[in-house]
Amino acid sequence: MGEWLRDRLPGRVEVGAMLAEGRFVYDDLRPVDEGDRYAPHTFVWFHRELREEPVVPGELHVVHQDERLVVIDKPAFLATIPRGRHVQQSVVVRLREELGLPELSPLHRLDRVTSGLVMLATERRWRGPHQLLFERRKVRKTYRALAPYRPHLKLPTTVRNHLHKEPGVWQGEVVPGAPVNAETLVELESRIEERDGHDGLAIYRLTPRTGRTHQLRLHLLGLGIPIVDDPLYPDVGDMLVDDFRRPLQLLACELEFTDPVDGSERRFETVRRLPLAPAAPAGSVG
Repeated sequence: MGEWLRDRLPGRVEVGAMLAEGRFVYDDLRPVDEGDRYAPHTFVWFHRELREEPVVPGELHVVHQDERLVVIDKPAFLATIPRGRHVQQSVVVRLREELGLPELSPLHRLDRVTSGLVMLATERRWRGPHQLLFERRKVRKTYRALAPYRPHLKLPTTVRNHLHKEPGVWQGEVVPGAPVNAETLVELESRIEERDGHDGLAIYRLTPRTGRTHQLRLHLLGLGIPIVDDPLYPDVGDMLVDDFRRPLQLLACELEFTDPVDGSERRFETVRRLPLAPAAPAGSVG
């Protein structure tokens, strides 16, 4: 079992020390021993040491709340769910405590570096019918992005291609000739006047019809208009985990759908506007 744990958790935890301290346990709470025979289909449990997490700056706005749904407008750098080095500073952990909703769970995810709307179910019983909307692509999602202005780029245009991203690899890629699995409508919404250091930029309205990883970032990159302050595209930059100075200029701005419970038409809008400025520390629900 010790050999198996080292293979499954390379470099992520101090396996030897934790085995010696009895911190890996089986379902019946018996400690896992270094020399235990490997047993397939066995669950092993442990508590991971959490780092001190600085508060992610920016307001976490509650756009809507009712018996079934909470819609929030999150700042950049706040994770949707607790994962990796971002646990306390995640939408789920913060809102469960602040709103007193222990069963609160997200119905979809937004990248940590992306700002904007996230919809959550207040209780487990509401999760299924609303999550099916996203799985069946019945939720109309709209984004805005700040990117270079290209006067000769013919818009609107629909980008269709095949995107692939390997787990553990920072960047995704376009696979030429493969069946289409990603589609985005790209429209020019407005030019940005020269001010606050922004010149030669525009705001683009993006309507994804699929939801591949990094889809919007890759599609704008392919059009020659990479999103401003993207830490991954076109090149992987220095990404310090707690550097909040340059938010990705991508905003999830609208959610529209027919409510699966009462049949009403729902529409929610972000309270944020592009360009997104680095926020002063806040960390409160607004």
